[in-house]
Amino acid sequence: MRIAFVGKGGSGKTTLSALFSRHLTRSGAPVLAIDGDINQHLAEALGGQEKPAPPLGAHLPSIKDCLRGTNPRITSVEAMIKTTPPGRGSRLLRPLGDDELHARHVGRAGGVPLMVTGEFDESDLGVACYHSKLGAVELYLGHLLDGPGEYVVVDMTAGADAFASGLFTRFDITFLVAEPTRKGVSVYRQYRDHAREFGIRVAVVGNKVTCEEDLLFLKEEVGDDLLTHLIHSPWVRSAEQGRVQDGPDPLASLEPHNRHALTVLREAVDSHPRDWDRLHRHAVEFHLRNARAWADARTGENLAAQVDPDFVPGPAALR
Repeated sequence: MRIAFVGKGGSGKTTLSALFSRHLTRSGAPVLAIDGDINQHLAEALGGQEKPAPPLGAHLPSIKDCLRGTNPRITSVEAMIKTTPPGRGSRLLRPLGDDELHARHVGRAGGVPLMVTGEFDESDLGVACYHSKLGAVELYLGHLLDGPGEYVVVDMTAGADAFASGLFTRFDITFLVAEPTRKGVSVYRQYRDHAREFGIRVAVVGNKVTCEEDLLFLKEEVGDDLLTHLIHSPWVRSAEQGRVQDGPDPLASLEPHNRHALTVLREAVDSHPRDWDRLHRHAVEFHLRNARAWADARTGENLAAQVDPDFVPGPAALR
């Protein structure tokens, strides 16, 4: 199951991404965290990087070559764009599988397997946007065959910037982290309207709630979309200051209310089975949009031909 954390900058989405990943790992579930934010802080939020790995965004050509496989509809790596959907012959991946892509690009932070998109470096300034790096994440998720009880948690870019690509349709649920302020819920309205257009599940997670008035404000502003909330956390503040001691179960000392909120998030994720047809339909739709808008002209090909009408999305594709 694929989970995105979004929200206004400073809302705590990276902190929540890390807490939820650690909560899942604590239960023994297979988890992969992905840092898809231009500010690459997820490793630190998870508790510090133990095993670094090369960033996805810096190795996009080799990732395309791996995922392309023997798909005859993709004529070259150069003709494969971030939205190219899988087809017969494509390399399909299992979460944390025994393959070259995972072997190379999965590191570890705070005991959690971690992929990173990579930072915006000097060579990118003035010539590229961060979505060129996020294309690697979009391709990875498009070729991933994850199932129930397997979790991919992605810390996304701040604000409504995620709608600049089709990546926002790649998830089973999107958790929008909102502080109890007018600015905190402003991103929610943008996300809600765009998500409804494509049938994307969005649930609001209140954060940094300090009193009943804060909670009432969130309920008034987002209504039934408010799934749960986290209270102000001295545990998180101590962790951010590097003062939480490592142990066999570091989350054991997290405030009981906040541990329960993480359980509510997992229940929301597990309550809806994967809709493979919807995922693939959106992938094809956004690929065709990109092909018409710029990619056909850039590659000199009709990229609509990359869509395999006989491809069956989901686990059956492995057969």
